[in-house]
Amino acid sequence: MKINILGLPVKESELIVKELNILLSNFQVYYQNLRGIHWNIRGKRFFDLHVKFEELYNDSQLKIDMIAERVLTLGGTPFHTFEDYIKNSQLPVGKNISIDEKAIHLIVNSLAHLLKIEREILYKASEISDEGTNSMMSDFIAEQEKVIWMMQAWLEEGL
Repeated sequence: MKINILGLPVKESELIVKELNILLSNFQVYYQNLRGIHWNIRGKRFFDLHVKFEELYNDSQLKIDMIAERVLTLGGTPFHTFEDYIKNSQLPVGKNISIDEKAIHLIVNSLAHLLKIEREILYKASEISDEGTNSMMSDFIAEQEKVIWMMQAWLEEGL
């Protein structure tokens, strides 16, 4: 078994890089959706939601950078074109969303999908003791679960 400079198996690390690039693509679509709803939100809750959506897209931007840097750390090349993002993302594009509940539902559903990808990466990283990737996924999962809870509380929906 060939081992890289980090002490991780090369072949398995390459598979994690592929999964991280899929996560990166989905995060880029999520980020752009957040920008769109931030710009287009209307109604009596505008001020609160406008600020919240900005908080979320700033957080997403940081996570996008972390994912790309992890891909590089593992010896891969992060996706960096819109073509790659659209091709490798399963998230719906939130076009012209200005209604608060529709925007919140888009966020909750997007985060639920990101969690699925992150849990798969967490599982694969655990199998090869890739603690760097594992730790990052654990942090993302904990934060996103909390955002889902808060958004569902806002919607007055139970888990």
